Amino acid sequence: MAQQTTIKKEVSFQGKGLHTAHKAKVTFKPAPKDTGLIFVRTDLAGRPQVKAEIANLLPEERRSRRTSIGNGPAEVHTVEHILATVLGLGIDNLLIEIDNDEFPGEDGSSKNLAELLLKAGMEEQPAQRRALLLKEPIFVSNNDSQVIALPAPEFKISYTLDYPAPLNSQFASFPINRETFLREIAPARTFCLQEEVDALVKSGLGKGSNYNNTIVIGEDGAINNTLRFKNEMVRHKILDLLGDIGLLGAKPQMHVVAVRSGHNLNVRLVNKLIDISHRETAAGVISPEAEAVSGKEFLEAEDILKIIPHRHPFLFVDRILKIEDDNTIIGLKNVSINEPYFAGHFPDHPVMPGVILIETMAQVAACLMLRKKENRNKVAYFAAIDNARFRNAVLPGDQLLIKVALIKFRTRIGQVHAKALVNGKVAAEADLMFALLER
Repeated sequence: MAQQTTIKKEVSFQGKGLHTAHKAKVTFKPAPKDTGLIFVRTDLAGRPQVKAEIANLLPEERRSRRTSIGNGPAEVHTVEHILATVLGLGIDNLLIEIDNDEFPGEDGSSKNLAELLLKAGMEEQPAQRRALLLKEPIFVSNNDSQVIALPAPEFKISYTLDYPAPLNSQFASFPINRETFLREIAPARTFCLQEEVDALVKSGLGKGSNYNNTIVIGEDGAINNTLRFKNEMVRHKILDLLGDIGLLGAKPQMHVVAVRSGHNLNVRLVNKLIDISHRETAAGVISPEAEAVSGKEFLEAEDILKIIPHRHPFLFVDRILKIEDDNTIIGLKNVSINEPYFAGHFPDHPVMPGVILIETMAQVAACLMLRKKENRNKVAYFAAIDNARFRNAVLPGDQLLIKVALIKFRTRIGQVHAKALVNGKVAAEADLMFALLER
């Protein structure tokens, strides 16, 4: 398996965002092994960080026509091109300092970004690259758009674009490696139809776009522009899809086939892939006979029962997928129609109660705090609930991804920020405070 990589030296550039026109300075810096891709908002107090992962994806209404991530007050918009660049070049670990809320759009492609990072040089690190090997086909669809991921010996993307005339249909298929990315994908620029421009402006987007960084397609083809490829538009769709796949945090080994797919459907595919990856990884590393769970990164049901005192029908955590540095935890809850509360809570239109959502987030938080040996004989009681927001209904058949980040922790008091997501959309979030008391 290939080694992880980072860049050899820091490099910087400045530009403005395609949608906000906000000017930003960006500095790429080397990062230690197993860091992943982390954005640092240098313009905000405390220089908050946002890791490029699916759990940090902003709600759909906050990322229209783009891919945007956030962590509390820190948001970074339109990150798909840099995520595609990092994945296409095979970079695993990188710090990206940025002093505004949108990543600069450059010329609408990844060409300049790729050249800048190559100028910084590549350096191998003493750790193996995390790979995602697919064992069975995965399929997501939305009306006339589909994406399927197939087991394959190498990473490859095939895309069919289907627009009205004059754009019509385009198809392209490429293996994803550094050489092909630089030559065939990175130079492809973003585009839109002339008839979409007014709607884009009315929605408050596209403020930094022009005929140089966006291909505008009119009745006679590209307006005030010359295409870099005859099928440049479908190549850019591959670039965007590659950027969304960058939220996996791993090098995929699969053939992704997409038809008319956009960011929202791409994200649904990533969510499915991550869930399968977590389940397979957990099955491979968790031993039911393990005496202690304090050092584990994945927890199954039997491990959770050793940590928190909840039992059926009031245990709402099915699995802990990931624990990072005792500061962040990601849990999973499969919402079944057989949940006992559905019998009495809007039985004709079953919706998961908000109080159960809060309790589910609290139980994941308790797993984070109580898994430590020094807290094993304690119980976490609610001390406060602040800033609770319920944004989307949770229905039978949904899968909740619960992410909890530790804000501060003292001997008897713990404070966290928690959010529950369904298909990348935030269903609920809140700041929770606990008092840890002896049993």
